[in-house]
Amino acid sequence: MEKILNYINNEFAETVHGKLLDIVEPAVNKTYAQLQVAEKEEIDKAVFAAQTAFPLWSSLSLEERCNWLWKITEGIEAEFETFAAAESKDSGKPLSLARRIDIPRSVSNFKFFAGAAQHFASESHYMPDAGINYTLRKPIGVVGCISPWNLPLYLFTWKIAPALAAGNCVIAKPSEVTPYTAFLLAKVCQKIGLPKGVLNIVHGGIETGRLIVAHPKIKAISFTGSTRAGREIAQTAASSFKKVSLELGGKNPNIIFDDADLEETVKTSVLSSFNNQGQICLCGSRIFVQEKSYEKFINQFVGLVSALKVGDPNSDDTRIGAIVSKEHLEKVLSYIKLAEEEGGKILTGGKQAQPEGRCKEGYFIAPTIIEGLSYNCRTNQEEIFGPVVTIMPFKDEEDVLMMANSVEYGLSATVWTNDLKRAHRIAEKLECGIVWINSWMMRDLRTPFGGVKSSGVGREGGWEAMRFFTEAKNVFIKY
Repeated sequence: MEKILNYINNEFAETVHGKLLDIVEPAVNKTYAQLQVAEKEEIDKAVFAAQTAFPLWSSLSLEERCNWLWKITEGIEAEFETFAAAESKDSGKPLSLARRIDIPRSVSNFKFFAGAAQHFASESHYMPDAGINYTLRKPIGVVGCISPWNLPLYLFTWKIAPALAAGNCVIAKPSEVTPYTAFLLAKVCQKIGLPKGVLNIVHGGIETGRLIVAHPKIKAISFTGSTRAGREIAQTAASSFKKVSLELGGKNPNIIFDDADLEETVKTSVLSSFNNQGQICLCGSRIFVQEKSYEKFINQFVGLVSALKVGDPNSDDTRIGAIVSKEHLEKVLSYIKLAEEEGGKILTGGKQAQPEGRCKEGYFIAPTIIEGLSYNCRTNQEEIFGPVVTIMPFKDEEDVLMMANSVEYGLSATVWTNDLKRAHRIAEKLECGIVWINSWMMRDLRTPFGGVKSSGVGREGGWEAMRFFTEAKNVFIKY
């Protein structure tokens, strides 16, 4: 059975203690690889390698550093199908989705920041009759990047690319649930001869992540994951004054007004509810429909969702793949049970699915729509992170804003209306970091990404990412 090894100082090596974790293919419920867990010895080696590499890496010209990012891009593209198949196998998502979204977006991350770094400009401030201030932006040093299991390579590279482009050396940890494409990325870096110590990829679970966050030589942490883990990271980082960027959970509203284009709204709402099995922090898990359109929307929405094929991720017509793990499957099913206990009515789904063939033992849940719940019940307040949405009617703007903003989260929202003034009003009053009007998941890599309240601290993307991975130094020159 293949071992997924830690990549430190441009080498793959067995760990000192040899502790292993099984890696399970969720679609078939079978172990296909084992991961070597990094403990203190490995983290210390990775940090030492990164510290050693930092003076040279940070002193390279922008063009030289960005050329290395382009080489990584070319390495991924040369093994595109291998990466896509691995992402699907590891996470349970449809192979078609990995081909269309995950791997292309991962490539785009390196391409974008390879260019962005070369256009990242400093500021100057003129003081009449006194002098001028100018700002230097210097790389931080050794930084930690920790990513989740839902978009494994996509979010892993989303952090690594700007950190490297800004001149930092990186200790990166993918989720222990979906580590394989990070392992493949390490192989690409070794193959192209990326300078030693610049990127170190270590594996493991919560304890490995804690070692990275607490390490005194790691000066900044970029994390995407649960609000619980983000809270712990913030507490640990605060004691040593590390910079932190935390992209956490979401319980996002999908708000549909009577004047919306119903056909387009329904079609996109199916995608925003159930893409990647609903395992995207940006999915619209709470659907609010204005009273006049409520029944018509439900009829069309339930019809389309009921027709979605749940099954083998390798099948071209599969739209709902496997839940990422047995543990997460049980969590999602427990919330469906809770919703029924809270008085919810299941309109479709609501149970574990059992595809035929090779996937009959896999972790599948039929896409589920629930109505009849109060906006403030647990099902509507807590993040489920699966193929489950609730649907509720609303009267007017004031009514829906109260319900939409009632949760502890504030990541994203979607608003459907043809009234431009209303769109602006609602967007301004929604308590979240991202608002889509008459669309969903339109991502421009130049824009700031992140949430408010319990959905995170800081922003990623574009100049925000470059600023996070650098420290500002002001210089004043007297006339």
